[in-house]
Amino acid sequence: MDKVPARELENRMQRFKQEMNSHDPDWEMAVIFTNINLYYFTGTMQDGILIIPSDAEATLWVRRSYKRAKLESMFQDIRPMQSFQDAATTIEDFPSQIYLEMDNLPLALYQRLEKHFPFQEVIALDPVLNMVRAIKSDYELALMEKSGKIHERVLEEMVPLLLKEGISEAQLTAEIFKVLIQEGHHGVTRFGMFDAQIVLGQVCFGESSNYPSYLNSPGGNLGSPAVPLFGSRARKLKKGDLVFVDVGCGVEGYHTDKTMTYMFAEQLTPEAVDAHQQCVNIQDELANQLKPGSVPAEIYREVMADLDSDFIKNFMGFEDNQVKFLGHGIGLLVDELPVIAEGFKQPLKENMVLALEPKKGIEGVGMVGIENTFIVKSNGGKSITGKNPGLIPVF
Repeated sequence: MDKVPARELENRMQRFKQEMNSHDPDWEMAVIFTNINLYYFTGTMQDGILIIPSDAEATLWVRRSYKRAKLESMFQDIRPMQSFQDAATTIEDFPSQIYLEMDNLPLALYQRLEKHFPFQEVIALDPVLNMVRAIKSDYELALMEKSGKIHERVLEEMVPLLLKEGISEAQLTAEIFKVLIQEGHHGVTRFGMFDAQIVLGQVCFGESSNYPSYLNSPGGNLGSPAVPLFGSRARKLKKGDLVFVDVGCGVEGYHTDKTMTYMFAEQLTPEAVDAHQQCVNIQDELANQLKPGSVPAEIYREVMADLDSDFIKNFMGFEDNQVKFLGHGIGLLVDELPVIAEGFKQPLKENMVLALEPKKGIEGVGMVGIENTFIVKSNGGKSITGKNPGLIPVF
């Protein structure tokens, strides 16, 4: 069993408290519920809560499974509970304000906490948590680099061998998933967006990749109304198809994101090839600017200002499915901070990790473009998912 080292957990908690002290010198208590943040601070995902006082050590209270938490976590203080009351009885002086995750905390869970914790005001904890998690440690980067190597090998070398005339999008999705698992993928792709579900990603033939998506992504896929996140069983691969594969990979909870495109049996139109190459050039330009001190909003504006109006049409999404970003942070979730978009003014810091994904929909063809995962470094972004420019010919 690979446990998150105790020293790693201690460093994360120390960084969190430093960030909280800077954000609000008078803060007294934070309470964490969600699995991702519980794992980040304790190395285990259980039904429980993590109580972090400003002036004392944090305690992980576990309803189920306390035994499993003790077996797999190096966190110092883990205690069993039947209800929130067990944790509440150990707190002598309740603060009037507490910090809670607000983005994904169910109202019913909040009300159960409120029953036993007599606070008067709640403040959103998410902005602090997101910024702390945005800067990766050497331990985290090592896992992401391992994921990136799997991603590179599978999408650049192995997927072309899976492309056979007549295979359906759904079948190809299953085949790619199988190969990723065999190579070491942890088996899930996690998003922070509320109620977002995904199996692997978007695996599409031809114009399927231009189909509208309920995810905040430039590409889409057909799927079905009940399961809009899986490829079509009916759409079969045929000669002349553009194959679009935008999938996640991960190791021990940490993700990378990559998009690779393929030309099956025939070359694409010159228009599509030219648009794809421009997307690759945009990715490279963005990567060069991933340096400590660079401001995401300024990067976004500079790149968008250089694009002509003809190219901007269907750029970052087909027709009204366009998104307003060029890249996104990634780690324990695929959609993390920072984001290369307007409004994100906090400068980049070394060892932040972002996925850059310039893409463009081509009518009658599908979504061209590219995506790779980069670490912010002093000399620009370092790709950890490969450098193949895409449009890999498969004949």
